[in-house]
Amino acid sequence: MTAGRLDLDADTVGRDLVALVLTVVELLRQLMERQAVRRVDSGELTEEQTERIGTTLMLLDRAMGELRERYGLRPEDLNLDLGPLGTLLPRD
Repeated sequence: MTAGRLDLDADTVGRDLVALVLTVVELLRQLMERQAVRRVDSGELTEEQTERIGTTLMLLDRAMGELRERYGLRPEDLNLDLGPLGTLLPRD
């Protein structure tokens, strides 16, 4: 993309849209994971519920990896720079 010009190439737009959707899904995954850890630590969940949540989060992580690979995205591509606020997703 050149200065003052918007690149509307179909492949680029599609990849960018996938990256945005995966960024939102990754944000939600991280929030769910933190909530699950909090609930496990507080003893709110049964062993079966803990196992189910762990399996679900692992499957979601695997699916996210497959989608990133399919669209040529790296984990760091799934983040938004919010300027002075930093990035949307915390760096692990």
